[in-house]
Amino acid sequence: MIADPTTRPWLARLMVLRERERPMIGYAGFHGPPDQRAMAELGYTVLPPYRRRGYALEAARALMDWALREHGVRLFRVSISPANEPSLRMAAKMGFRHVGEQIDEEDGLELVFELQRAGPHDS
Repeated sequence: MIADPTTRPWLARLMVLRERERPMIGYAGFHGPPDQRAMAELGYTVLPPYRRRGYALEAARALMDWALREHGVRLFRVSISPANEPSLRMAAKMGFRHVGEQIDEEDGLELVFELQRAGPHDS
């Protein structure tokens, strides 16, 4: 973020509730700006007390809407551990399709999913 301030809008954003106290419930963002394919990879973490309430789904949809509206990004990716059933269900609910696998140095095996979204002028 310091070396390249243009990456800031793409990186982590806090997830907070709309309550008066506005507690932080997690964070979501992209792994960085879109790549050479104009693909942006989503990432999100919801703190344990707030999981399975739809917050990650709401954040992911809002981020993808922003990227499409402000930057024309239509291709999105998520990488999910095969053991993370809630995230796998969320990816399926959003229409992501399985396109491969990868080994993450920290997390091990991940399933890779992509979603191509239509733009506002597509028919």
